[in-house]
Amino acid sequence: MNAFNQLIHNTVFMSAATGWLVAQILKTIIYGILNKTFNPERMVGSGGMPSSHSATVTALATASGIQYGLGSFEFAVSAIVAIIVMYDARGVRLETGKQAQVLNEVMEILQIMGKKMSYEDKLKEFVGHTPVQVVVGALLGILIALIYCFI
Repeated sequence: MNAFNQLIHNTVFMSAATGWLVAQILKTIIYGILNKTFNPERMVGSGGMPSSHSATVTALATASGIQYGLGSFEFAVSAIVAIIVMYDARGVRLETGKQAQVLNEVMEILQIMGKKMSYEDKLKEFVGHTPVQVVVGALLGILIALIYCFI
């Protein structure tokens, strides 16, 4: 029980975990409002508004900076990881989602032409983020870390 106790009292970890959780809940709610349907996959899935990746890593970096100082090893590592994750979410994973969408359209055409395709063959299109989704996720993460560290 000591390890669990240490974990839940670790401000840096809890800021990051809370950033992820709040972003995933908001993402599910926003998706539900926009599509008028509840999709439980949105609670754990990637892509969408806001970016839970951005919220997680910016909460981590912000809490590390507050807890250990901006000159610390902990802040340096978490800030660099945050930059890499947000760049990847906006760049590589966004392009991956676009490619998946095109390939899924090709697969639909092939099905119409009589090729056998299973539902499992469909590629996941919701994997990346627009710049706005990344920025909103980052701001959410910073806000959560500030609340966690100062309240």
